Amino acid sequence: MSDALSYRPRTGEIPTTPGVYRFRDATGRILYVGKAKNLRARLSNYFAPLSSLHDRTRRMVTTATGVEWTVVGTEVEALQLEWMWINEFDPPFNVQFKDDKSYPYLAVTLGDEAPRALVTRTEGIKGARYFGPYPKVWAVHETIELMLKAFPIRTCNNANYKRATQSGKPCFAGQIGRCFGPCSGLVSIEDHRKIVNKFVSFMGSHDKKLINELTQEMKDAAAAQQYEIAAKRRDQVRALNAVLEKSAVVLRDNVDIDLFAVEQDELAAAVQLFIVRGGRIRGVRGWMVDKELDVTMSELIDSMMQTAYNHDTRPPREIVLPELPDDAEALEASLAELAGRKVRLVAAQRGEKAALLVTATNNAKQALMLYKTRRSSDFVARSKALEDIQDALEMPAAPLRMECYDVSHLSGTNIVASMVVFEDGLPRKDEYRRFNIPESSDDTDSIYQILTRRLAYLKPESAPADAAGPAPSVVAAVDPTDIAQIEHKRAKFKYQPNLLIVDGGQPQVAAAKRALAESGVTGIQLCGIAKRLEEIWLPDSDYPVILPRNSDALFLIQRIRDEAHRFAITHQRIRRKKDISSILGEIAGLGPARVKVLLQHFGSVARLRVASVAEIADVRGIGPVLAESIHAHLRA
Repeated sequence: MSDALSYRPRTGEIPTTPGVYRFRDATGRILYVGKAKNLRARLSNYFAPLSSLHDRTRRMVTTATGVEWTVVGTEVEALQLEWMWINEFDPPFNVQFKDDKSYPYLAVTLGDEAPRALVTRTEGIKGARYFGPYPKVWAVHETIELMLKAFPIRTCNNANYKRATQSGKPCFAGQIGRCFGPCSGLVSIEDHRKIVNKFVSFMGSHDKKLINELTQEMKDAAAAQQYEIAAKRRDQVRALNAVLEKSAVVLRDNVDIDLFAVEQDELAAAVQLFIVRGGRIRGVRGWMVDKELDVTMSELIDSMMQTAYNHDTRPPREIVLPELPDDAEALEASLAELAGRKVRLVAAQRGEKAALLVTATNNAKQALMLYKTRRSSDFVARSKALEDIQDALEMPAAPLRMECYDVSHLSGTNIVASMVVFEDGLPRKDEYRRFNIPESSDDTDSIYQILTRRLAYLKPESAPADAAGPAPSVVAAVDPTDIAQIEHKRAKFKYQPNLLIVDGGQPQVAAAKRALAESGVTGIQLCGIAKRLEEIWLPDSDYPVILPRNSDALFLIQRIRDEAHRFAITHQRIRRKKDISSILGEIAGLGPARVKVLLQHFGSVARLRVASVAEIADVRGIGPVLAESIHAHLRA
């Protein structure tokens, strides 16, 4: 039996965050649902050599034809979501409620004279209100501990309650303030039930209104110098906030919504739909949308609705969106006609739905990243992209080696540039280069300078210093092994590209053309990509080349440009930090903490140089004497 599973995802495609994963068979049935604190680490265990797997695991992974995952915020959320989907889909390879593996609940016995909170695995207690399930018993106890700080209701068993009622002496929980003591008359049964109702109401709705009320009471008590009451309200607020943080996935029991999240770039959008019924996530759908030119959010939402709903799949009463479209009323009317009842569109801005939207958005980001990674790594797609670039730019051959250049600076200071290399449509990070530009009038001059330096390596008679390498005098002083490594880098720097790409439009392309003409190097095609409309500009052309928005050719050029931009910005930030630290570090009395304050205040050494002594002295921690020293040092 072959150890290779055709559906195995690439390791880099799997996130390292908490989540829930699902194995499906050829019919789409879910075979297994599992949770993980680190999805990548957990799923890698399933794709170990088949001979090393347990018989049951081996049978499951060989029966499955695909694996998918949903990212959540915390491990607790993953545990909760795993339980929901196990009960929803009944996967054949999951062990459910066997060997006392049932999940615990928090129950409040509303049917009792004095209701109490307890941990139970038994469903069906008469008159009880259940909350959960919880992934572990400690999670229930932790929730009860937090809730009792805000609502000290009864937790003792019936025997202790009866004994305290007969004796009139409160039980231990009542003596230490963990219970109001309905058993001993410290509080009436009616007052205790009011507190229980608040307990149940908060656990069922997670409404922050109560937290706001307690916060106001805390402030009022503090203003009246009633500090003991203020401290008590503070502890209650902290406890309730902690409970909210531990319940991000589960909504109220009466919530039935569809929640959409969108993550997009210029060419594509990833849509994630969370289907919430009865306050639980009952299903997740995701799909990609290839965007056309200037697609608005309203148009994108219309497309989402058409994909998600039809006469077979009717919308719920409420649909949560990242933002309301311009034609929200018309869209509501259309969906209402399809559903046969009123449908409301809402934008989640705060509260539990907004928290769930964050989780859905994280999944959309992961889906978009996965889509782009798989698309760029697909051999057929890369080959088609290179052929389309060749045809669009009228090149004699496919651009098997492409180099892209970008310039980065901060208000004209610390000017740097980057060169990234793609071969056969894939990045060659070992051949990336960074350039430092001492002086430049503008971006076109910077493009001209770096291409002049780079193209000099393509002249057989020239051997200039490497953009990132040491000067010849330094090379002579280093170890012979280091010299060999430097020469190896220079040899790779002499590889001639088929296509040079610059980040920019006609002015940048004209500057690059001038550098190419002066170098005397031939056989290289030149183009630029303008970000505003993602148009491709050729030298001496009055009109740009417009590639189809969903084409693999534009996707590849865009990816090269984005990589060059990322590489340049990273280097520029490092340079700026080193520049400020090295110059200011020479001044006596100016340590790292004060350097950091100056950096935050002025942003760069260039701005600090033109500042007056008074302006420098106004910075926190910098006195007049030190300001004079800084001013004199930078002007020297």
